[in-house]
Amino acid sequence: MTTTADDPVPLLGQGFFFEDLRQGQQLRTFRRTVTEADLVGFIGVTGMLEEMFIDHEGAAASIGGRPVPAALTYTLIEGFLLQTMIQGTGLAMLEMTQKIHKPVRVGDSIHAVVTVTGIRPTSSGNRAIVDSAIEVFNQRGEHVMTYTARRLLAGRPRRAVI
Repeated sequence: MTTTADDPVPLLGQGFFFEDLRQGQQLRTFRRTVTEADLVGFIGVTGMLEEMFIDHEGAAASIGGRPVPAALTYTLIEGFLLQTMIQGTGLAMLEMTQKIHKPVRVGDSIHAVVTVTGIRPTSSGNRAIVDSAIEVFNQRGEHVMTYTARRLLAGRPRRAVI
């Protein structure tokens, strides 16, 4: 069986088209525990070999546990969003700002709340600039990170007129 974009069978995992979103809408990700393997793999591939990430007894001990790079926290949340909110509809990340409020440590569980803060359809191309504010929390409900994202999202496919 082959399928096309006009197939009436819904595509599993399809992200939101910009028309499916509204300003002020909030979405919550699943929660995920950050593991030692996450930290080791991330710092190994990025080269972020800061002492506090590699020495459990050094600087990490003085701050109450082994912290992970903020970049890891951000990318784990973005992974949730790519798999759900923008899978198949995200065209580009245009801009991002980020603020770190508290450290995330190995063993912490994180999740995010996404608030759509703006939707501006472009003049051509059936797409829109979608702005959102993402608030990341740990398992204690502590606000650990805030970032904003400006993305280019596709519009709902238009049917050809014959």
